[in-house]
Amino acid sequence: MLNFYFDLIMTVAKHFQLKDDTLHAENVSLEQLAHDFGTPLYVYSRQALHDAWYSYHVAAQGRDVLVCYGMKANSNLAILNEFSRLGTGFDIVSGGELARVIAAKGDPAKVVFSGVGKQRWEIEAALDAGIKCFNVESEAELERINQIAGEKGVKAPISLRVNPDVDAKTHPYISTGLKDNKFGVDINEAPAIYARAQAMPHLEIVGVDCHIGSQITEISPYLDALDKLIALIKQLQSQGITLSHLDIGGGLGIRYTDETPATPTELLSAVFKALDAADLGHLQLVLEPGRSMVGNAGVLLTRVEYVKTNQDKHFAIVDAAMNDLIRPTLYDAWHDVEPVRPRTGSAPAPAYDIVGPICESGDWLAKDRALHLAQGDLLAIMSAGAYAFTMSSQYNTRPRAAEVIVDDQSVHLVRPRESLESLFDSERLID
Repeated sequence: MLNFYFDLIMTVAKHFQLKDDTLHAENVSLEQLAHDFGTPLYVYSRQALHDAWYSYHVAAQGRDVLVCYGMKANSNLAILNEFSRLGTGFDIVSGGELARVIAAKGDPAKVVFSGVGKQRWEIEAALDAGIKCFNVESEAELERINQIAGEKGVKAPISLRVNPDVDAKTHPYISTGLKDNKFGVDINEAPAIYARAQAMPHLEIVGVDCHIGSQITEISPYLDALDKLIALIKQLQSQGITLSHLDIGGGLGIRYTDETPATPTELLSAVFKALDAADLGHLQLVLEPGRSMVGNAGVLLTRVEYVKTNQDKHFAIVDAAMNDLIRPTLYDAWHDVEPVRPRTGSAPAPAYDIVGPICESGDWLAKDRALHLAQGDLLAIMSAGAYAFTMSSQYNTRPRAAEVIVDDQSVHLVRPRESLESLFDSERLID
């Protein structure tokens, strides 16, 4: 009952609320933040980060569970450090992300290294750092890791990332568990590949890994994949291959509009039940949540530069753009748009497209939103904590936004806005 009650609180908890007719992040006005730091501006709630982590901590029920935050969702050092101090590990997909973990004082022994294209230098860096496990995605990668580990005189801890051909019922760009996806190895071929890995002298088999996608709102795809993973583990046991952990990936969704995503407790309760029934409850369970740890913890703050109408089409041209938040044009993703200081009007609100200044027709953040707007208004693009700043760019020579974390009434600038000069100070003219 406690777990259910906590998850219910987390589902309805709001860290961005109207107070005195102005939208706040915790107890700081977004209007004040725009004044102090300018726009576009990413604003995160520290309490929201802690609450998201705690939802997994409670769901673990005292079992052997390692939460490895999928840091590609948001890799700001301050956020990584917050999670590290709470005890999380990290799911990384590049040598650069490993460097960030170390810079954020994370524990490399709690790092799992995923990704289909690990380069030599990345493997070397991971072995030197002493990571927990490589999630291996091809036989060629197995051979490369074995060779490099041999050159260093060490054994590399590995698991195979298997592809169970399970439909996660999510956007095709973020579905990773189907046979047509580039990720992992065919689960039917895994026993033979594990046998080859067992014969390689510089590898240590420690687990099995599976990640089927992102923004998953139901637990049934996880359980479909788990059934296949349990059968694989039993097959490996019959081959004399013993595992110490099972990594079921991440991908739990968040609420962007009207979704009702499954909670960590709902997911883990079902997973524990299935593992116990299969006499596999002794395995350490590894999770790789990303979006569900940070997605609802952030907003993108932007100002309306111009309002214009083309015949019957209304546009609010804002100072944020697709280089700041590419999800809408890349995934056709929905983000709620909230005025920081809401206006009222007697007439019905016009339907606005919220668009940026970039010279692309795809430069939009939201479409057909009923809002009363005027030039100079501040808008908050909600649920922008995941796959937002981390996917931003400097297209059109636009400095990337600043990032701040709000902690009750305190504000911490955790990434200053880039200067124009910094965008090209590494470039060189030629004679």
